[in-house]
Amino acid sequence: MTDHLLVEKSNGIATLTMNRPEVRNALSLEMREELFRQMVALETDDTVRCIVIKGAGEHFMAGGDVKTFAELVKTHSGEERQKMFEARIHNLSPTIFAMRRMEKPIIGAVQGGAAGFGLSLAMACDLVVAADNAFFTMAYVNIATTPDGSGTYSLPRMVGLKKAMEIAMLGDRFDAEEAYRLGLVNKVVPVADMEGETARLARRLANGPTVAIGRTKKLLQASLNNSLETQLALEAENFAACAVTDDWAEGVTAFAEKRKTEFKGK
Repeated sequence: MTDHLLVEKSNGIATLTMNRPEVRNALSLEMREELFRQMVALETDDTVRCIVIKGAGEHFMAGGDVKTFAELVKTHSGEERQKMFEARIHNLSPTIFAMRRMEKPIIGAVQGGAAGFGLSLAMACDLVVAADNAFFTMAYVNIATTPDGSGTYSLPRMVGLKKAMEIAMLGDRFDAEEAYRLGLVNKVVPVADMEGETARLARRLANGPTVAIGRTKKLLQASLNNSLETQLALEAENFAACAVTDDWAEGVTAFAEKRKTEFKGK
């Protein structure tokens, strides 16, 4: 593991901290590789029931490391750059697939800037808590390129096609309140409360019925492309699968006994 991504596990919660604060946590090759490696490892780690992604310092992520891109103009031909970036962007895809496939909730904790891939990464999270100083921008158009990291998949589904066109084509910056209004974040909190609010949400999810939460995540994702008939069949299949878990038995028993549930994630 490189120090470009820090990993901490405690009480069922894994916290991944993008750790390049001197460049607003711009994505390095090492960070990209470690993000993927950790997502794959956490997917099968039974001790982890919720994941938090955040940035070190004052920002979430500034996207790609544009200063290194500028160096490539001097050192690589257009054909070389084309091949290089096609490979790099393809290599981001497994991380996004792993995040969507994982039957565990992922929280994005955003303060400061979430630009370019930083915005795409935040949108790929299942829930997002934003500090009131957070700001967002698609940014790609400002360096004359197109979005990556599933940004063009997530954005129109979250905000609608016309608004997605505006955000992506103009590259304007917008604040946390606007992101909340658009449905890009779930909650906006004061900067001073950011750590506590994120921890409270993570604990709530980590203490919840992990199997049911994971299957709900998959159902909601599938609904964006399925017919009603297909979705109804999936609902029946998943409800039935949950009904054989220990947490389901605990949930219905606790309800009947009018007591607090104690889910174990199984």
